[in-house]
Amino acid sequence: MLAIIGGTGIYNIEGLKIIEEVPVATPFGDPSAPVVKARYKDKELLFLPRHGQRHQFLPHEINYRANIFALKKLGAKQVLAFSAVGSLREDIHPGEFAIPAQYFEWIKGNRERTFFGEGLAAHISTAEPACPNLTKWIASKAMGLKLHTGKTYACMDGPRLGTKAESNFLRLVGCDLVGMTNIPEVFLAREAQLCYATVAIVTDYDCWMEDISCHVSVNAVIARYGESLQKAQKLLLTLLDSPLPEIDDNCRKSLCEALLTPEADIPEGKRELLSVLRR
Repeated sequence: MLAIIGGTGIYNIEGLKIIEEVPVATPFGDPSAPVVKARYKDKELLFLPRHGQRHQFLPHEINYRANIFALKKLGAKQVLAFSAVGSLREDIHPGEFAIPAQYFEWIKGNRERTFFGEGLAAHISTAEPACPNLTKWIASKAMGLKLHTGKTYACMDGPRLGTKAESNFLRLVGCDLVGMTNIPEVFLAREAQLCYATVAIVTDYDCWMEDISCHVSVNAVIARYGESLQKAQKLLLTLLDSPLPEIDDNCRKSLCEALLTPEADIPEGKRELLSVLRR
């Protein structure tokens, strides 16, 4: 089953039937909102607004673990995330789209980053964090859209917008896009053996350009995101009209060689958690 993480505007598309809103209990508390179960033609889908139903959660307040766990518990195997980002490259223009292949963690706060710990030890590989099958699927259906692939997404704490020095540093280390929400989301998805890819909606040039009129502002982000929303909905509709891509083995077997704790020594309270992650 495909799960979609993003604002509610993403899934206001013609032909989508909302079945129910499902409150999901998780070992990590409540997700950002009840998960929406929906159907589009022959596909059953899950939707979750990352920032809550009223966009009430700042990036560092999002319960990422509960969000990913809830989707996995309800049967998700693939996750398509929609996110607004700033561009760190002149040739990636506002209004265009990108699919990150790599993620650079520039978070210094105390976001909960893993499902493991407290008696359950594991170290997953994140060398290739984005699902290649989802990436190819999205790119093949993005007809008429300017879509960049193979890019690196840098994640910052927020909620403030970055400084020019930070923007230039991220450019220096090879980052192409900057946002506040895809980490730890992408890495938790890998711990949950979910295929994951981001459709990044470029809204601004962050603040690295000399021309201060190009620097990011909340008003500019909201305006550009609103302008791009219809294109994102059209892309999603095109994707849903096509068969889902094959499940990638590397994503779906990420725990096979990651667990260090012997089965007999796994704490009783962690066995149910692990059983959901292994599904």
